[in-house]
Amino acid sequence: MKVTILKPFLITFIFFSSIYIHSQDFQGRAFYMSKTDVDMSNFGRPDMSEDQKKRMQERLKSMFEKNFVLTFNRTESLYKVVEQLESPNQGQGGGRFGAIMSGAIDGIKYKNIKTNLLLSEHELFGKLFLIKGELPKLDWKMTGETKQIGSYTCFKATATKTWVDFDMSSIRRPSRNDENNGEKPEEDVEKSKDIEVEAWYTMQIPINQGPGDYSGLPGLILEINTDKTTILCSKIVLNPDDKSTIKQPSKGKEVTKEEYLEIATKKYQEMRENFRNRGGRQGGGRG
Repeated sequence: MKVTILKPFLITFIFFSSIYIHSQDFQGRAFYMSKTDVDMSNFGRPDMSEDQKKRMQERLKSMFEKNFVLTFNRTESLYKVVEQLESPNQGQGGGRFGAIMSGAIDGIKYKNIKTNLLLSEHELFGKLFLIKGELPKLDWKMTGETKQIGSYTCFKATATKTWVDFDMSSIRRPSRNDENNGEKPEEDVEKSKDIEVEAWYTMQIPINQGPGDYSGLPGLILEINTDKTTILCSKIVLNPDDKSTIKQPSKGKEVTKEEYLEIATKKYQEMRENFRNRGGRQGGGRG
């Protein structure tokens, strides 16, 4: 294991940061960019032309590249998508589809480190759901490696993620064998598997918070890498003049994560089936 010795100026910086952050009205905002690699074989139709595949890929790219903001204080945080104006190309179904699925997948996440509470509010086809549970436990292992992210010195930690999220890219297409058997093909979620997580956190902001469901390290997590997704912090604002109220989400039908995963997967399968039955046309555009 590589052992890193902190320089005196960094130790001093961390000391004063701790005093600064533990002030009564401390608040900060961290802005993240998220990118997910997508397996195109799970989307579209087998008979799509190369031009259709290219357009589908562009739509999926805009859906799986998102910007988030994490608003946090000493014990609480709120993580949500940064709303953006649609480009003209998104108006042809991809933008509307992306907006629908963003509410279903991303929603609003509230974390309370003190009470170990995790709340997620999601909108699925016009209906609100509230997922209530505890913060996921990760057995973080410190590697001793360091790197710079912007002006922050970050330390690497790794863990194995065991929880399951609603993930469109993990829903497989029906196989040709299903279709050739004359039976109605069934789509399913890939069997859950343990995923290795790589996190980079900074003790210059000694807050036990991070993007999404992630937390549990002695500093703000600025980067997360999994097998398909990278989440990277692009900007941090400490003690902004326009402080936000961090409120717990409270709207929607209360469900467990497992119940929501089942509901969302079923709805997504129905939507894809309707899309195929219409010959790939969505919102007036051609897929």
